[in-house]
Amino acid sequence: MKYAHVGLNVTNLEKSVEFYSKLFGAEPVKVKQDYAKFLLEKLGLNFTLNLCDGVSGNQVGHFGIQVESTDEVIAHKNRLEQNGILSMYDEMNTTCCYALQDKFWIHDPDGNEWEFFYTKADTDVHGEKDSACCVPNSSEGLKESKDCCTK
Repeated sequence: MKYAHVGLNVTNLEKSVEFYSKLFGAEPVKVKQDYAKFLLEKLGLNFTLNLCDGVSGNQVGHFGIQVESTDEVIAHKNRLEQNGILSMYDEMNTTCCYALQDKFWIHDPDGNEWEFFYTKADTDVHGEKDSACCVPNSSEGLKESKDCCTK
């Protein structure tokens, strides 16, 4: 296998290309009037944006990029903030999806949620009692989800 592929529907291709160029730290390899393609070798990801008249909220639970350390989580957060993308929510030392993790959340122009996360250790607990684990809601803090993670 060479790349995993995600094709994402977006309502504003220009804004989405700008957002994802900052998110990935890379420019698309192809841009058309209604399409953009990022080939991300480090992530093993073929990621495309497909222009649509409308999308209805977040059509997946969320997207995530797993990194190798807490320092890398913080470095990505700082990099994105320097590029004008502010985190919606930070979770350090949180138990989520049967793992102890450090992470932060952002969202793209169409409301799709992304997390950058580092898994410190496995746990026997799905999530913390007062945390809804894995699914941020920018207007209400975190929201409950029974099938929030698949990491």
